[in-house]
Amino acid sequence: MKIASLRKEYSSNLLEINKVDPNPLVQFKSWMEASIEDGVLEPNAMHLATVTSDNRPSSRIVLLKGIDHGFVFFTNYESKKSKELQANPFASLTFFWAQMERQVRIEGFVEKVSVEESDDYFLSRPLESQIGAWTSPQSEEIPDRAFLEKRKQEVEQRFASEELRRPPHWGGFRLLADKVEFWQGGPARLHDRILYSLSPSGTWQLKRLAP
Repeated sequence: MKIASLRKEYSSNLLEINKVDPNPLVQFKSWMEASIEDGVLEPNAMHLATVTSDNRPSSRIVLLKGIDHGFVFFTNYESKKSKELQANPFASLTFFWAQMERQVRIEGFVEKVSVEESDDYFLSRPLESQIGAWTSPQSEEIPDRAFLEKRKQEVEQRFASEELRRPPHWGGFRLLADKVEFWQGGPARLHDRILYSLSPSGTWQLKRLAP
């Protein structure tokens, strides 16, 4: 493979600082809507980066499940990423919509969503996903696939006669952004980058960055 020779020339629309919304959440929603309309594969897939107890970066792909005053996602609270977030509640998110030549980078503080929000979302999930949340001891070492299959059968038997509810170890997080950067691919690698930074007064300040 000649990886070094792989190259794509970007040529999409320009991103002008005087044309973006003054609120990055509003701007993000417009880009998300555009990515959905454009048929991007899993447009809500995002790269979540946390920090381990020994200050090593740790990252994985998760799915965005809501945008309000922050960015909401759900997971097992006993998973590796959850333990890292509860020890150090700062994280970053990255969205990359290749066919639209767009990227969004987000940094901020992470907190748990309310019990009610977690309950509501859990009960809106497909039955198989609800069963899966009870089945998987996420991030723990397991002996084999058969272990999961056996646990799944046990969970299905349990809830055949018991009301299915959210596991106490499963719920949501919300990232409250203080930095959001929008990136639009440009020709000759002269990409457009607009950075929003939250000031101490609670207002968003915008600046243009060199690519």
